[in-house]
Formats: sequence, structure tokens, C-alpha cells
Amino acid sequence: MSYQSTKILELGSCAFRQWKADSHCKFVHGYRLQAKFWFGASELDHRNWVVDFGGLKGLKQLLEQQFDHTLCVAGDDPLLNDFKALAAKGGCDLRIMPGGVGIEKTAEWCFKHADEFIRNTTQNRCWVERVEVWEHEKNSAIFTADQSSKQYCHNESEGKPKVVVEQYELPLEIPVAETSHQTTGNSTAAPVGNNVSTGWSNPFGGTSWGM
Repeated sequence: MSYQSTKILELGSCAFRQWKADSHCKFVHGYRLQAKFWFGASELDHRNWVVDFGGLKGLKQLLEQQFDHTLCVAGDDPLLNDFKALAAKGGCDLRIMPGGVGIEKTAEWCFKHADEFIRNTTQNRCWVERVEVWEHEKNSAIFTADQSSKQYCHNESEGKPKVVVEQYELPLEIPVAETSHQTTGNSTAAPVGNNVSTGWSNPFGGTSWGM
């Protein structure tokens, strides 16, 4: 027996560049990022909840620290030293992504940090099963715990799934983060307001900030 619940959180307005791209995505540009989290549990808490949504303020703060009004660049970006110099002058709030930028890498980063947060706050009763990140309502990427790989194992003592993830430390001066592009043509940021459509094509419909 297993249960799931989901939550959509805003990551913030983030700037980045994909220096390996042949298109205009090689230039610094940005999106307002949102992410949907799938939480799993084999048993509910005393309130019959998988996760206390009101207890996710710490996770939201971590996500915003990484992505809200920051500049994310790849660890192997040829202009990395220039971006560091700009950050030192107060021109940007820099986040260096050792694994590279990309919405897929953003989803992976969010998964790993959210899973660690949820396990710690629920004493390992709950975990994160997948994360989907949107650049806008037409582009998204998903990172899922893969039960067939070494990354996903089983906790025999508790009979609960356990995701083994790499730990990412956040340096005091220049934190690490992940974000990206995945644009088609002249894409724009996801509309948020009364003009947002409803239905499955709009993953944000029905949310407080999507009304």
C-alpha cells in the first residue's frame, strides 16, 4: 500500500545561459520557474496526510535561495570567471552548476534537495517520487526516482523505498544551483493571472497563484 500527494511551488525568476547552445539560448536569458513535487509514503501521519503542506516553508525558502533573482551558469562555462567578477562587483547573485545547466538538471537538483528535506522532516516516513519543472506552460522536464538503477534501493529494515542521492553543499559565498532553457522559437515566460487557461494543458490551473 502506498499514498501520494502533490504540491506546486514557485522557484522564482531565474536567469541563466546554455553556453553550448547554437541558438540564442547561449545568451543570458530567464524564466519564471515552477515545479510540481510528487510525495510518497507507505503510511499516513496522525492527520491522514502524506505531507503537511504547511510545513514546506523551509523547502520553498531553499528553492527560492537557489533560483529567485539569481544567475545560474554551468561549472564549465568559458565565461565563468567573468560571471564571478560580475558577482563580486554586486552585478548578479551567482549560482554555479557543476553538472551543467538545463531544465532537466534543474528538475534533478530540485528532486535531490526536496527528497532530503522531506526525509529529514518526516523521519524518513515520506520521500519524493518525482519532480517536474516548467520554464513556461509549454516546456517542462521531469526527474523521477529510478527503481531499476543503483540510485534507487530498498530499505529492508523498514520496508520503505529509499533514494540514494549525491549531496550538494551550498557554499557560503557563491551557492550551487541548476536551471536552464529548452525553448522553442520565441518562447515567453508562463503567463500567471486571469488569462491562464484551465485543464491538463495548464499544470498551474486551480492553484492560488494561477487564478
